[in-house]
Amino acid sequence: MAVTVAGTPIGLPTRSADGATAGRRAAPPPARRAGTSRGVVAGADLILAAVAVVLATRGVAPAVEPALAAAAGGAPVALVAAHHGYARRAAGHGAGDYRAVVRGGTAWAAAVLALVVATGAGTPGPTLPAALAATVGGLLAVRVVDRAVLRRRRRQGRLTRPALVVGPPEHLPDLLAALGSAEDGLDAIGACTTAGPGAAGGLPVLGPPDAAAAVAGAVGAEAVVASAALGADQLRRLSWALAGRGVELLVAPHLLEVGAARVEVRPVGATALLAVRVDVPRAHHLVKAAADRVVGALLLAASAVVLVPAALAVRLTSPGPVFYRQTRIGLGGRPFTMYKLRSMTTDADRRRAELAERSDGNGTLFKMRQDPRVTPVGRVLRRYSIDELPQLLNVVRGEMSLVGPRPPLPAETATYDDVVRRRLLVKPGLTGLWQVSGRSDLDWEQSVRLDLRYVDNWSVPMDLAILGRTAGAVLGARGAY
Repeated sequence: MAVTVAGTPIGLPTRSADGATAGRRAAPPPARRAGTSRGVVAGADLILAAVAVVLATRGVAPAVEPALAAAAGGAPVALVAAHHGYARRAAGHGAGDYRAVVRGGTAWAAAVLALVVATGAGTPGPTLPAALAATVGGLLAVRVVDRAVLRRRRRQGRLTRPALVVGPPEHLPDLLAALGSAEDGLDAIGACTTAGPGAAGGLPVLGPPDAAAAVAGAVGAEAVVASAALGADQLRRLSWALAGRGVELLVAPHLLEVGAARVEVRPVGATALLAVRVDVPRAHHLVKAAADRVVGALLLAASAVVLVPAALAVRLTSPGPVFYRQTRIGLGGRPFTMYKLRSMTTDADRRRAELAERSDGNGTLFKMRQDPRVTPVGRVLRRYSIDELPQLLNVVRGEMSLVGPRPPLPAETATYDDVVRRRLLVKPGLTGLWQVSGRSDLDWEQSVRLDLRYVDNWSVPMDLAILGRTAGAVLGARGAY
């Protein structure tokens, strides 16, 4: 299909009956794409809040119960919505929906408590405040589940928002890399640039940057992702041209792997500058260290129900020690002894050299999908990461963290250049971006990029998000061998 923009015919991607763009993965039509889960989330919020408060307020003055039920039903949804908690543009990433729940939920809980007191129902007992707090926690849990569902559906090409990338040809690879994760919900369907089709990484070139607004309307794009290299005047004109079209304008600055939590928009005169945090606050380090020791100890105790039977299985099915000890490199390049349940034969280290040519790893790391050194029990332990549970002892001892880069071998660190050595600026982790993103399926460059992204951007909320995603990665056994 072709349309004329500013007198120039441009080719547009065609869609099949199911809404898939020709030559790209199948996806639902734009009208059914992003944000269809928003209504489900709002409904879950409504039911959860209403049920929790009505149950908690049973026995208060009968005249108050209808008012409480009404407040429980509609108020939290309205307050969360007022804080943009159901905005589909931000669905599935960032902390915006979590902040909306905390702010809106806190205001709602305070209003319910005030209503009980103001209507003469008396001073609320401990049941009502506890129910309100539990409800806010439940609303946050709904978001965690919603994000997991969104990520899975977006990997399948569903619930995404069609996006148009705009910029000079030399900057298109960076733009496409930024949109490379389908889990973020933006699906690049075309490009507006000054070069030919080959410059867009397989995407159709739909016109020049000056025609981006008209092209976005023609192809049904919901977002335009533009490079800051376009220049201030051209970006300004693009924003004018997009006004009233219902299309979001996203500008990609010339920043490499800088997380949103590190960036703050700071007005200086009539210009908005980006302030980039370069140091992690000391308080964050203290919170992380304390959480590692406390949560690690609790998890170590809880894991005994799995560790003890697994250790017995190792002992009874193959000769040799139950635990495998190996030297790894930790914070600042300091070596430490890492513990695992033994999943290989006792001569595994000696046989590695003879198997080197059969490695399925990424060039730096040795991995084999069908490693003959792995015992039958060890294969099960590895599939579900049970063999790594003893590393909780390393966490409690302060040698590792719950979340961090993969703990490297001394031979690996000997090959590090100055950039890769930044991985050693934080403690290695029991889990991390590398685990929730594919583990052994990643190549070396991807592994390094994920580790550096974590080192540069880590925060307590980021750690919580990774821990939440780890369960799905372990149960799904992605990249585990």
